[in-house]
Amino acid sequence: MLAQAVDITGADLGVFYLIGTAGEMTGSLALGEKAESHRGVVLPSSRGTLAAAALAEDGLVTVEDVSSDPRVQVQPERWHGFGPAVAVTVGTKERLSGVMILGRVLNRPAFVHAEITALPGFAGQAALALELADRRSDSERMSLLADRERIARDLHDLAIQRLFATGMTLQSARPLVEHPEAAERLARAIDDLDTTIKIIRTTVFGLRERETPGQGSKLRSRLVQAVDDVTPALGFAPALRVEGLIDTEVPRVVADHAVAVVAEALSNVARHAGARRAEVSVVADDGVLTVTTSDDGVGLRVPDDRGRGGICNLTERAERLGGTLSLRAKSHPRRGTVLEWRVPLSPPTPD
Repeated sequence: MLAQAVDITGADLGVFYLIGTAGEMTGSLALGEKAESHRGVVLPSSRGTLAAAALAEDGLVTVEDVSSDPRVQVQPERWHGFGPAVAVTVGTKERLSGVMILGRVLNRPAFVHAEITALPGFAGQAALALELADRRSDSERMSLLADRERIARDLHDLAIQRLFATGMTLQSARPLVEHPEAAERLARAIDDLDTTIKIIRTTVFGLRERETPGQGSKLRSRLVQAVDDVTPALGFAPALRVEGLIDTEVPRVVADHAVAVVAEALSNVARHAGARRAEVSVVADDGVLTVTTSDDGVGLRVPDDRGRGGICNLTERAERLGGTLSLRAKSHPRRGTVLEWRVPLSPPTPD
């Protein structure tokens, strides 16, 4: 579009300045005489440039001598040797994309009325082309994100679960191994599986975290971080399972509590359970977020465990959001405790 505008108007230079998110304007495209002086240049949008004048003067401004025009105060040397110029905004007030500027060298005639009136049409076509390019970019990005989600889902559902099952099998076989060296090697193999699960889990949620850059930490990645932070105290890497659209359906206030619950529950396991394995499940389904932790430790001591400070904190967090906390011992012969924290995704509004 810029090349056509330069050709039809007989301009010696055509520049398109793209408006950035902070209001700055960047010379993203330049054609013709001294184009390199404008390409890649970043300008303020508020004042001191021909582009800023177009933004301030109903989207269109013409000058007879741009090299000496008082409105051009920022980097005026870029226009040295030029005379007539015209600038027109590209896009609407609601969706402004940038400014197109056409210039002629000194001693050439000014742009005539017929040439100027044709420019808004070119600007409209350019705006449409930019919008189509944005939509195509969004479509390609969505396709990329869908691939990432599929890869992440396959890694989690297939690889991690199989590794976790293998670790459980090896763990159950440890009492049957009598040779000390063999038992030590088996223990190292189980530790290696835990480490591998941690690496894959970090990769999985790293893929998902990159889906929406610039929007802050997602709940998935925060959960991974919470689990990783407690791992040294536990002495092993807990398994983490996440289901549902927790990055889009869980409100920030609920997400903050959920991360704290996971950290506190695993800390309790590290301090009191004497566990060798633990699993965390976070599920968003049917308007409810459910956080479940389970371990193979010493088991629940009722009522002592229910009165413990950490458990009281978790209960208060659940009740604050209109939810519940439950504790139960695993059924015989497996030892351990299951903690379930359930809250609505639309918590009650405080009075």
